[in-house]
Amino acid sequence: MNDLVHNLGRGLAGTALHQAVLAQNSGRWDSVHTTVRTLVGRPATVHPAGASLYRGAPAVAYVLHTAGHPAYRSALGDLDSVLAVLVRTRLADAHHRMEAGRPPRMQEYDLISGLTGLGALLLSRGTHPGLLDDVLRYLVRLLRQPIMFHGEEVPGWWTSDSPSGRPDAAWPTGHGNFGMAHGVAGPIALLALSARAGHSVAGRHQALIHCCRLLETRAHCLRNGATAWPETLTIDGWADRSIMPRRPGRPSWCYGTPGIARALQLAAIACSRAAARRLAEDALTTCATDPEQIARIDNATVCHGWAGLCLTMDRAAADTTPDSALRRVLPRLRSRFATHVAQHALPGSAGVLTGGDGALLTLHTLNPARPVATGWEACLLLS
Repeated sequence: MNDLVHNLGRGLAGTALHQAVLAQNSGRWDSVHTTVRTLVGRPATVHPAGASLYRGAPAVAYVLHTAGHPAYRSALGDLDSVLAVLVRTRLADAHHRMEAGRPPRMQEYDLISGLTGLGALLLSRGTHPGLLDDVLRYLVRLLRQPIMFHGEEVPGWWTSDSPSGRPDAAWPTGHGNFGMAHGVAGPIALLALSARAGHSVAGRHQALIHCCRLLETRAHCLRNGATAWPETLTIDGWADRSIMPRRPGRPSWCYGTPGIARALQLAAIACSRAAARRLAEDALTTCATDPEQIARIDNATVCHGWAGLCLTMDRAAADTTPDSALRRVLPRLRSRFATHVAQHALPGSAGVLTGGDGALLTLHTLNPARPVATGWEACLLLS
């Protein structure tokens, strides 16, 4: 049970975030305080193998920070100290692995379990700018410095894990992951959003240009004319670019075109690459209007359902011109999301990613008549 208490994606921490965002508008904090007392009243993991943006002490810190209530300042100060120690330990382990020339485990760098997620928390908090810069320098190295693995040169973010996050005999050469939740799109988005916030480290601009080129060259045209990226690649797929899926995947925030294209859009804006930006925004628009892709959405969640698709499109559209095609598709997407929720039961579980909390919070956020405060979606690296 304690594992889910401090779990932002599928546990009580996600519920607390949902309650806090609503309380910022309503001024009714009683239920939030009750939930937060449970969060801080039980020991949250700080162990480097388990603590991340979505789990343990950092997840609690993210909730308290986003809530922004004065009563939480003291607890946040304590958690800031814990966070600093955790990030330094994780960075030291990552650099040691790099020096040895080994590929990373997925949880070393990804958004959900790794240093990208911890960097997102540091960017939100703003209390350790030097430590955030250390994370950004690590990501620049990860994105720019290739490694040799099984006789092939692969990018530094190529993981020895299978897509499950664990070694698997069925994936003997690991895989390359393009998604926002567990792949290269997460580090790209964090570098771009950090640049937008005024953080600059050596090599950041060149790394973002490199990543724009990566996503430009790995984009492919599906048989129905839509643009997409592979969710994952084997080492053969990396070496042979003709090995590409012919049908679109699910248009999800976590693995699919929406998250990847939003990362490319953010990077293109940060390094002023107009062609890459057009590619990203065209991919988002065709994704949102492609019946084949839309038909693959079968739930309301943020991770891989309507909420994630709609929120990603909304944040991407905010960076386009008022007359953009992407903005024009938003009302229909919101309507279809609301219709799905009206006709289907929400997930009975808690949490921002796979639970009802994330779906309801997104509905409130996207309601133009009664919008709630934004900023809670920083944990998704959308803005």
